[in-house]
Amino acid sequence: MIRVSVEEIASNLIRYIRRVEEGETLILLRSDRPIAELRPIKNQAPLSKRPFGLCAGEFIVPDDFDEPLPEEVLADFEGR
Repeated sequence: MIRVSVEEIASNLIRYIRRVEEGETLILLRSDRPIAELRPIKNQAPLSKRPFGLCAGEFIVPDDFDEPLPEEVLADFEGR
């Protein structure tokens, strides 16, 4: 575990990020007081995009979806 000041990490961010990627944990200090811990994430699955059509067939978008709202609905939204 490495203790590093906020000023030091700000001036050498890439260097410290690489150390975290290599498995080290950093304790961030402000005025010699610990304020945060930066550590690697273990066993994190890579992010994947949601498949297209995930909810296909679960609902129907009405034909008038893009039409302006009725005046009474607009009034409710606007607090009139």
